[in-house]
Amino acid sequence: MVIFDCDGVLVDSERLTHQVVVDMLAEQGVALGFDEAVERFIGMSMANGLVQLKALLGGTLPDDFLPEMGRRTRAAFRAGLTTVPGVEAVLDSLQRPFCVASNGNHAKVNFTLGHTGLLPRFTGRIFTADDVAHPKPAPDLFLLAARTLGVPPARTTVVEDTPTGVAAARAAGMRVIGFAAMTPAGRLQAAGADAIAHDMPAVAALLAEGTAP
Repeated sequence: MVIFDCDGVLVDSERLTHQVVVDMLAEQGVALGFDEAVERFIGMSMANGLVQLKALLGGTLPDDFLPEMGRRTRAAFRAGLTTVPGVEAVLDSLQRPFCVASNGNHAKVNFTLGHTGLLPRFTGRIFTADDVAHPKPAPDLFLLAARTLGVPPARTTVVEDTPTGVAAARAAGMRVIGFAAMTPAGRLQAAGADAIAHDMPAVAALLAEGTAP
């Protein structure tokens, strides 16, 4: 089986999401560069991201901060969200089961996959942080996906673009392709990625050539 992360692997959402965060923090007087925002937030669950935001803003969030962030993020997605280039071809080429496992929630994943036309490909095979007590970097989410679909972890490959996700897959006993389109390859390798791909054709080649089981 192949497990895909969602944000940054299936849908090209990370740049849009992090720009919203940078803009909203700036409005609160907190100067955070885009690269620093990626370093701080990429791959986090909403709960852990909330802890980071509170720390940056002195311990509390304005009452309307999260609703406004949600509104702006959805608007950015509607205006500019696309699939990661080449991912449809990867999905079309797979001769094994696949699913998605995301640290986002079901509402977000359903929206982003639906908006980009990928949702029908994953019907009944969507796993999110809503489904487990401990999201990535814990292995629980990946183990739930494997157990639900009846595939041993050792026969599962994960495609992940964050150190958080790579660490979760390694903890689950799965092979990992680190997708380094946005995250530096060195960070993914340090987290334990078995192979690195910089674009989707490289992901397809790794899956086809047996680098992953």
